[in-house]
Amino acid sequence: MPEVSKSIRVTAAGTFLMPILGRMKALGKTPEGLAQEIADGLRGDYLKDPKVSVLIREYNSRSFFIQGAVRNPGVFQIEGRPSLLTLITLAGGLADNHSALSFIIRRVKQQPEVKGRNTIELESSIGSKPPEAQGPMTSGAEGATASVEEEESKYELLKVNINNLLRGNFGNNALLQPGDIVNIPPADVFYVAGEVKAPGSFSLKEGTTLRQAISLAQGTNYNAATERAMIFRDDASGTRQEIPVDIGAVMKGKKDDIPILANDIVIVPNSRMKSFGSALIKAFGLSTVTRVPVP
Repeated sequence: MPEVSKSIRVTAAGTFLMPILGRMKALGKTPEGLAQEIADGLRGDYLKDPKVSVLIREYNSRSFFIQGAVRNPGVFQIEGRPSLLTLITLAGGLADNHSALSFIIRRVKQQPEVKGRNTIELESSIGSKPPEAQGPMTSGAEGATASVEEEESKYELLKVNINNLLRGNFGNNALLQPGDIVNIPPADVFYVAGEVKAPGSFSLKEGTTLRQAISLAQGTNYNAATERAMIFRDDASGTRQEIPVDIGAVMKGKKDDIPILANDIVIVPNSRMKSFGSALIKAFGLSTVTRVPVP
């Protein structure tokens, strides 16, 4: 029955315009339950024994977004209310450089009724299904309500500690709502350069200190002037600070350890005297160099 076998959009209020029967409610009903309700409405006055099936064609109003430090960021269409852990799993899991926090951006402003986002397909046993190329159909009244000013929307920001979640604290496993945007930023980094064995960038974990930073860089070289090290740090105003540090004294516990912040650059300079001594050792061998104590 082609006149009732159509693709129809469901409005944001959960209703749709059914041929012959008029406006019906889909919100809160299963496809099977809705099909039975349509069949009951058509039975008797219109059809003798209608067979109706309802198929969900699109879940556009069930979109969940995830971006940032996951292996497969993108948009996922999910029925029901998935948890944060479920969405991360569907996105292929966390990337190696993920940060400890996840941010959930959620729209909180209630929108007026607009053109629906779900699409259902209705089929009758006495009619052929419309071709797939035939796009979703909507009435003029529904289309007239589709204009919504995006700038009026308001959002709230929720923070979830991913590390605690992965340690088994499932109280952090937030339930998501359709339209939620999950952002898992890459972890902050810091840099160690100069006379260290393994210079480079390192992921900044909560509570990282200068002693740990040097340990991650596998310690200082023989040529290092550890007493003249420097930490370059950008403050909130964008001004770069230069913080002199004595790495040797910190590593020996003679001076307080220093917290490392995001994007800090630890520079360990070269000692010319040690470089000269190292060259002698390499040139003549360790046994030919004798250290004479200075009185």
